[in-house]
Amino acid sequence: MALVLIGPPTAGKTSVGALVAQRLRRPFVDVDQAVERATGMSVAQVFSQWGEPGFRAIEAAAAVQALGSQSAVVSLGGGAVTQPSVREALADHQVVWLDVKATEAVRRAALAPGQRPLLGEDPAARIAELIEQRRATYAGAAMWRVDTTWLTMSEVAGVAVSLTGEQSIAFATERPYQAFVGHGVMARLAPLVAGIARVGVIASPVLNSVAQRVCDEVAAAGAQPYLIGVPVGEAAKTPDVVASCWSRLAELGFTRTDMVVGVGGGATTDMAGFVAASYLRGVGWLAVSTSVLGMVDAAVGGKTGIDIPAGKNLVGAFHEPRAVLADLDTLATLPPREVRSGLAEAIKEGFTDDAAILDLVETDPADTLDVNSDRLAEIITRAVRVKARVVAGDLRERTTIDGDVGRERLNYGHTLAHAIEAHENFQIRHGEAVAIGCVFAAEVAHRVLGLPREVVDRHRAAFAGVGLPVNYSGASWDDLRPLMSRDKKTRGASLRMVLLRGLGDVTIAKDPPEDALRDAFEALK
Repeated sequence: MALVLIGPPTAGKTSVGALVAQRLRRPFVDVDQAVERATGMSVAQVFSQWGEPGFRAIEAAAAVQALGSQSAVVSLGGGAVTQPSVREALADHQVVWLDVKATEAVRRAALAPGQRPLLGEDPAARIAELIEQRRATYAGAAMWRVDTTWLTMSEVAGVAVSLTGEQSIAFATERPYQAFVGHGVMARLAPLVAGIARVGVIASPVLNSVAQRVCDEVAAAGAQPYLIGVPVGEAAKTPDVVASCWSRLAELGFTRTDMVVGVGGGATTDMAGFVAASYLRGVGWLAVSTSVLGMVDAAVGGKTGIDIPAGKNLVGAFHEPRAVLADLDTLATLPPREVRSGLAEAIKEGFTDDAAILDLVETDPADTLDVNSDRLAEIITRAVRVKARVVAGDLRERTTIDGDVGRERLNYGHTLAHAIEAHENFQIRHGEAVAIGCVFAAEVAHRVLGLPREVVDRHRAAFAGVGLPVNYSGASWDDLRPLMSRDKKTRGASLRMVLLRGLGDVTIAKDPPEDALRDAFEALK
């Protein structure tokens, strides 16, 4: 597919397009130049002779012809997207909307007077008018938005090139959606909210800068953002906080055609998704995940939920997001402990589904913990692909039949993990509890299913290698065992545990022997 640059006058489409084509080693087509070659006139002369309607007809034909080249980088004129035939032709291509603030656009236009006939005698007023008039059209036609106001053309080109390397992972559920993983994928946000009137942005104060960027992207698409502050982490996942969000949405007049955006780690997106699932019996929502844990697990599976004193995630709903944005740039300020915590869910999937994740982690644990490393990016992408594959086959955890384990496989290690979290009043990180829970599950499987000792030992080595705990003595077995019975996989009085018979060989064990459970717990000490 072609890479196409659209946007208002002075956004830099021609300059950036030439640079992008050079860096990607692809042919470059500037549609204004194509019009001039076809007519033997300058754009200004075409306007003068045939007026804007005549120019648009010639421009549309040249644009559609240029878009026939699947390998080209194509720069369109500012008004080309106003033509239905051009918008239809754009549907099969990667489209980058180069945006610019009106004040900067006026400054740039003044540097090249007379070259933009559509601006007329009052360029400042006309540029501002065109930017606002076409904002929704640009948002509706684009995949990504890049604000060029404060960037050099070389920097804009670098951003555009990097966007082409994002990973798009499809979740083929009842209401299909995509997760976008990569550096800079926040550029997806404005096009995703095109046509929406109001957007509630739910975020904690520690993410004010990211939340402001989200609000800016929402506003750029022509929607009205409303920032709704919530507590940090698990403290947000309470009925009282959810009720406060409902009240705020009602005060703002939100309707079913409006949208919620959850910004933050797994706890925030869990809660924001539940707000969206329950308000008016369901409104659309997007997840902007800013933690490793959220990217590989909480934000991407279509499950939403909150905690109650009796246990974690005991209240919730299945409510798929419209999309998930896993922008790796947002990990830059993530504390190392949070990086490690998120990795626990990815390592878990290495044992249940994709052993390549284990190989990546074990080969270089230090590089794994580097938020800028290609290794971590690949681990995150692989983990999301695992989740997409599993969730597509069993969104609502209903298809586990005998030895064929559906979505419940994603709960490997969680039976003890959730009990520990509840006992610790959620002061322990989720990933830390999952690491302990996976080692416990491996010890149980060794005793009841004959899981080889080397696989158990590999559990300890993989989690410990990135600094996660593999031992636990913070509570007695008698304190934790009743909490395990509240696990979501429990049916009636029967405890059900996800266990391994071997690497990637997952099963459900119903009522494992109590002595084996206790003995496995003692092994954690």
